[in-house]
Amino acid sequence: MTLKLISLNAWGGRVHAPLMQYLKDADPDVLCLQEVTHVAGYDGGWLTFREGDFELPQRASLLEDVTEVLPEHQVFFAPAACGPLYDGDRQVMSEWGLATFVRQGLPVIGQAQGFIHGDFPLSGFGEHPRPRNAHGIRIFRHDTGSLVTIVQMHGLRDLAGKGDTPARLAQANALVGLIEKVWRPGEPLVVCGDLNLLPDSETFTILERLGLTDLVTTRGFTDTRTSWYPKDGRYADYLLVTPNVKVENFAVVAEPEVSDHRALLLEIA
Repeated sequence: MTLKLISLNAWGGRVHAPLMQYLKDADPDVLCLQEVTHVAGYDGGWLTFREGDFELPQRASLLEDVTEVLPEHQVFFAPAACGPLYDGDRQVMSEWGLATFVRQGLPVIGQAQGFIHGDFPLSGFGEHPRPRNAHGIRIFRHDTGSLVTIVQMHGLRDLAGKGDTPARLAQANALVGLIEKVWRPGEPLVVCGDLNLLPDSETFTILERLGLTDLVTTRGFTDTRTSWYPKDGRYADYLLVTPNVKVENFAVVAEPEVSDHRALLLEIA
């Protein structure tokens, strides 16, 4: 049997119906979602994120919606920030961050969660570059009698671009520190997410110290964005593995389009 993993920036559920159908049909064993919105106790479906003149619809119940289409999974939600979304002119406080869904029957025997850039903002979403966090799980596979650690992150967004900065290098070292809290050297390790980096980033050199190699660039993929993202600079999402991860299949999923990011699909023996 294989273990199916999907990593995806959910874009706050903006492409909601196709996203829900894709996740239901794909039914991954482990789902790593970035940009997940959650509004506790809110009875409406859609809210709006506003920043200056920019507006983006956000699914208030995205965390619950995914939980509903993956009923056989347990969910771990790791908010990176808490700030206002809008119902007309009314502010509604929301949480925003990472969600990891793990199929029941895959025991989570260890985990680590923490900030790799900044810290939780106590008032609003914070200034750019905003805080970012990561979440790692160490799971036991009954089918193979083995362990695997999966870590997801959402890399900081710098308005100046995706090039290396001192903050991004500090983020990479903080990520290594978090990985080492949950992963045991010698065991398979997967690191994934919207890293918000260029392929030649020094971050990948830092992660190579753990034996990690990126599958997106080394397997010839040149685009991890969809038609919802009209800009140049098509790299954002990456998936890295150690050599002992037995890759059966890896794909950057072009269709269906369920976000402004493409899903990354990994199947391991």
